[in-house]
Amino acid sequence: MPYRRILENLRARVAGVRAALLLDSQGELVVGAGDLGEKERLIGAYAGITLGMALRGTERQDAGRIDHLVWRHEHGSVVICPLKDGYYLAVSLGPNALVAAGVQRAKEARLPLDEEI
Repeated sequence: MPYRRILENLRARVAGVRAALLLDSQGELVVGAGDLGEKERLIGAYAGITLGMALRGTERQDAGRIDHLVWRHEHGSVVICPLKDGYYLAVSLGPNALVAAGVQRAKEARLPLDEEI
């Protein structure tokens, strides 16, 4: 299953998803679905910085593996899931989106994305 199809499927299954982005370890967009404008790309890049800091912190403290992070802000939420080889998934949700549904669908997308990487 190609990346874009996985991301489009995730987006179709959660009302209020602005963008579903697959990014590399440098925060560069590999492929995305939905709004791929500058704002969403920046959210994806900042999500990578946040994820990197959290991963380094958990490694230093031997706190276990990060499954996902949720970042809530005034205009919505972002779900961040680490993938293999430093890639990550960032899902930008609008303010009325169901965050739990976004988390669940992002976690479901992780396996097929990892298989494609």
